[in-house]
Amino acid sequence: MKQVQARKHLKLAVLASGRGSNFLAICQAIRENRLDAEICGVISDQRGARVLDKAEELGIPAIIIEPAMYADKDRYEKAIVDQLQAWQVDLVVLAGYMRLVGPVMLEAYPLKILNIHPALLPSFAGLHAQRQALDYGVKVSGCTVHLVDEGMDTGPIILQAAVPVFAHDDEDSLSARILVQEHQAYCQALQLLAEGRIYVEGRVVHII
Repeated sequence: MKQVQARKHLKLAVLASGRGSNFLAICQAIRENRLDAEICGVISDQRGARVLDKAEELGIPAIIIEPAMYADKDRYEKAIVDQLQAWQVDLVVLAGYMRLVGPVMLEAYPLKILNIHPALLPSFAGLHAQRQALDYGVKVSGCTVHLVDEGMDTGPIILQAAVPVFAHDDEDSLSARILVQEHQAYCQALQLLAEGRIYVEGRVVHII
């Protein structure tokens, strides 16, 4: 059984492609002393991502690293790793980062990259998870915080939160209800890591 992170004040980096609502939830948890951490910087692969503006407003370093600037994915991820190491981060937090993490990042940060997915994994991995859940007709959906491995939403699960699916739900209403739980679950999982309470055995996560 391997401890993912020893107890400490965490230095985080956030990778995001979009609006950054989970980034803001983490910032709020830090301000309210519910999360023993700091955000060292934000990296986006999208020049127009709203998370960049939000980070700037909060005085958090935010940079753009676009895949098109590099010859291949390995070089792109090497640029990200170089920046993460310059910030001396402990954990990498994916917050709406819409790319599959490759071997360069995984080797640099083994068991140190987290993601949150808007479904109860292993159901409905990949894009449009809420739409997948509605199309399948499930009665319960939710979100999953997991460690990142080489697969798509396949890493060891830290926490899950469930929400009911109502007959009148559409993708927007279900997404909004799940997002409330995402904000809580992500911060809770990060605090467990800050407290040194997360251990992995195989693909099973133990909270001690």
